[in-house]
Amino acid sequence: MRRYFIAGLLVWIPLGITLWVLRLIVVTTDQTLSVMPVGWRPEALIGFALPGVGLLVTLLVILLTGVAVANYVGRKLLALGEQLLVHIPVVKSIYSGVKQVSDTLFSNEGQAFREAVLVEYPRKGCWTVAFLTGVAGGEVAEQLGADHISVYVPTTPNPTSGFFLIVPRSDVRHLKMSVDNALKYVISMGVVAPLEPASNSTDKASVTALPNP
Repeated sequence: MRRYFIAGLLVWIPLGITLWVLRLIVVTTDQTLSVMPVGWRPEALIGFALPGVGLLVTLLVILLTGVAVANYVGRKLLALGEQLLVHIPVVKSIYSGVKQVSDTLFSNEGQAFREAVLVEYPRKGCWTVAFLTGVAGGEVAEQLGADHISVYVPTTPNPTSGFFLIVPRSDVRHLKMSVDNALKYVISMGVVAPLEPASNSTDKASVTALPNP
């Protein structure tokens, strides 16, 4: 009975968590319909609420926004809006910080989270998986007086929280596994070890070419 019960859990746990995450995404994005005029909402048009419409509307808005800012006029309007936001005292601090982080993470030119590495943490002799986020520069590089890089050490099993470390480049061991495989390794607490190194020569080249501070 115990063996059959565990076999059933192995089927339903990943399926249940997947469905729960999808439901959370759909419910959250459906709440965006509250900003639409009442006459445009599904319950007014077809007589009942239709789950998933908010997700489609959200994806459509994001896509149309990307198309709009991809041309000259859209970029000018975006720059004008940003100039307005950075002149508002409280909004300036929040928007500038979030934009800088998002540009670093999602920009094609950014180097953040392009490579998984091994660092000694929390003490010498103990190793953990981390992600390279950049190169130490400015006053930090002047104070350290050596070639250092920035890494993010995620916690397990929730990688959205973690620790930011600045370590010597020579103390870091580069991994061949992809960032996706490294995340699976962290989330599973080392249970799901990648069997084959991923072929990410492009990312390797970009990270290896990181300039010295």
